[in-house]
Amino acid sequence: MIKKTIVLLCFCSTIFLSCKEEVLPKPTSLLRLEYATPNYITLTNGGLFQFEVNKTDTKIIIDKPESIRIVYPKMKATIYINYKPVANNIKILLSDAQKLTYEHVIKADDILEQPFINTDKKVYGMFYEVGGDAATNVQFYATDSLKNFVVGSAYFYAKPNFDSIYPAANYLKNDMQKIMETLEWKK
Repeated sequence: MIKKTIVLLCFCSTIFLSCKEEVLPKPTSLLRLEYATPNYITLTNGGLFQFEVNKTDTKIIIDKPESIRIVYPKMKATIYINYKPVANNIKILLSDAQKLTYEHVIKADDILEQPFINTDKKVYGMFYEVGGDAATNVQFYATDSLKNFVVGSAYFYAKPNFDSIYPAANYLKNDMQKIMETLEWKK
């Protein structure tokens, strides 16, 4: 009889305790950032080169024929495009472009290199994705190896916290890939 009472008491207390509604904290929400669909136009720069650039929510600043800034005010970011002529200095230009990328290795989790070859337009280069909390998450260089050399990099004007800037970094990465894929030499 005592055993039955103990079992019945345990059963009733289990049912009673299981009916209690437990209050759980709400999970932290994540900011959802959405950006407008890119609208690309062709930008010809001083007869040196041309490429397609995103005109949506950007401000294109041509400092001089060799230097272009594509400013994204809402993202607090800028893509820098710089042109240099090749004059028996291709090894130095390549070394400087690679050094620029690998200076971020201290903060980077990884650096993904993607070779780029467009034999029709004679554009050859490397596209870099820098993972982690680096100052720049994407960079590239492109050349025809004979006369022209272009380097591009994206910078954010905020503390580099990759998790926070990931949507914007991905948007800029797509724009930079478009620049590299549509690059043509004019001289």
